[in-house]
Parts: sequence; structure tokens; C-alpha cells
Amino acid sequence: MSADADAIIGLYERHAHAWDRNRGGELILERHWMDRFAAQLPAGGSVLDIGCGTGQPIARHLLEHGFAVTGIDGSPTLIARCRERFAQAQWLVADMRTLSLQRRFNGLIAWDSFFHLSHDAQRNMFAIFREHAADDAVLMFTSGTEHGTAIGSFEGEPLFHASLSTAEYGSLLEAHGFAVLHHESEDPECGGHTIWLAQLRQ
Repeated sequence: MSADADAIIGLYERHAHAWDRNRGGELILERHWMDRFAAQLPAGGSVLDIGCGTGQPIARHLLEHGFAVTGIDGSPTLIARCRERFAQAQWLVADMRTLSLQRRFNGLIAWDSFFHLSHDAQRNMFAIFREHAADDAVLMFTSGTEHGTAIGSFEGEPLFHASLSTAEYGSLLEAHGFAVLHHESEDPECGGHTIWLAQLRQ
């Protein structure tokens, strides 16, 4: 299964233009959660978008609301598209699993990206979240609902997903200093997404 997870960056790079075309530029189902996330940030605060894709619609929404965005993605083609669209933000080609920017952010978001990692890589990400979190930083990510793996499909190729259990996500957040603000499993108002919103405790 780790081989399937390792193939994700290459898959998105091969099909970057299709992903851009299909993703769309406007928030629809995500708006309520993005508003919750933004409400916890200071005005003009810094946000790290982990697995930013094309920069739309997540980073675009944050930029339009005055936040300073740094986006990272493993696909050079997706990052190039971000740079073309949003020159005012910082865009970096990077693998989230080895991320170490030596910077801390007011907000961290991993929307529909973190769940492509293997179980162990997801566990390891919580130290990376903590490393990049400023005081009172807010973290939002999407996950599955129970421990397991699932193989979807994108442009005719297998697309890996994995999830830890709800209890383990909660334990990992707690162990790394984050308190859960909101958690919704298969939110019907957000296309069935399972969402975590947490904040670093003082």
C-alpha cells in the first residue's frame, strides 16, 4: 500500500491539467468550513496550504480575504499554475511528508490531500503540523471515518486513500498539543467530507 501512496505525486503531475479543469475555481460545499477556519485566524494572518493543488478554490478564497498564503504541492505543474494565477502568494514544490520550512503559520490546511498518505505517513504528519504551527494556530484537514484504505480512480489510474480511526486522529491531535474545535463525520452539507478543525493550545 505504501507504493500506492508513493505514486500519488506522479499521478497528479501526469494529470495536472485535467485536475485543474475539473476542480473549479469557486468554493461551493467547502464554504462553511472555510468560514469557520478563517474566523479563528488573525486579520492578515499567514496560512500554509498543504497539498495546495492549483490554488483554487481554497488558496484563492484565503487570498481574497486578505490572508498571506504559502502553498506546497509535490507536482511542479500544479505549482506552476498557482504561480501564474496568484503571484502575490508563495508557492513551493515540496513533499508534505518531509516538509520543514523553518517557519510557523497562523493556520494550516490540508484539504483533500493529507488522506492520500499511508497510515504511518499520516501519523508522522502531526509532528510536521506542530513544527509549522504558531501560537494559537488553527489546523484543518479532511480524513476518512475509520481505519482502512480505499482505492479510487482518477483519469483511469488508481487513486490511493487511507484513514486512521477517529480515536487515533483525536489522540494524535492531543499528543501534539491541538484541541479539537469542530469535527464532523461525513458532513452532508459538505459532500460527505469528514473534517477536523483544531487549535494549538497555549
